[in-house]
Amino acid sequence: MMIHDITALAGKYKSRKRVGRGEGSGHGKQSGRGNKGAGSRSGYAAKRAFEGGQMPYFRRLAKFGFTNAVFKTKFWIVNLSDILAHPAFAKGGAVNLETLIKAGLVRDESRDLKILGQVSEEGVKVKLNIEANRVSDKAAELVTKAGGSVTQSGTRRDMVRGVDRNSEDRAPKNLTKKLERGGKGKGPVMEDDAPAATAEKPAKAAKPAKAAKLASEKPKGA
Repeated sequence: MMIHDITALAGKYKSRKRVGRGEGSGHGKQSGRGNKGAGSRSGYAAKRAFEGGQMPYFRRLAKFGFTNAVFKTKFWIVNLSDILAHPAFAKGGAVNLETLIKAGLVRDESRDLKILGQVSEEGVKVKLNIEANRVSDKAAELVTKAGGSVTQSGTRRDMVRGVDRNSEDRAPKNLTKKLERGGKGKGPVMEDDAPAATAEKPAKAAKPAKAAKLASEKPKGA
């Protein structure tokens, strides 16, 4: 091939690789599949972590204990500074998962949304109506001072424990049996439930004097 033969058509009609045509084909006697074995047959599919039949590594590891890592709540975290710096929220407006996805600040709806209160020195000067699963106290304070509103829907954990994120009292209302069994879930005793105070018992009568007993006894030698 010469330099003038290299054109836009060079390599456009390259013939496909033909295997199984013997040693003279340039792909070896076994067509690049090695020497016998399961991998040389059609329909072979290697499983992940397959170690030739011996005990795989993940089964040789010791397993013990319990972890709550699989129940961890993952958030899309967005700062107020990023929201205010975006042109879509330059004049305020609704801030929720849908609008943040359109603005490119959040990828998708696979996680809960959490808004944090990191802002510049200028602060919040536009009216924002935030609807998120969690909003930090600082972010909520800055938004409400600027005339906006904050609505927190809470996470799955909040709903299970009976926590209202929009109220000042965020103590869990749905106490489980485990909390009650440990004594932590018992609330204050009400006046109606308190046992009635028992009347004071009268003082016991004094025992009679032992004068009669002493008088009955005769002195020695009498």
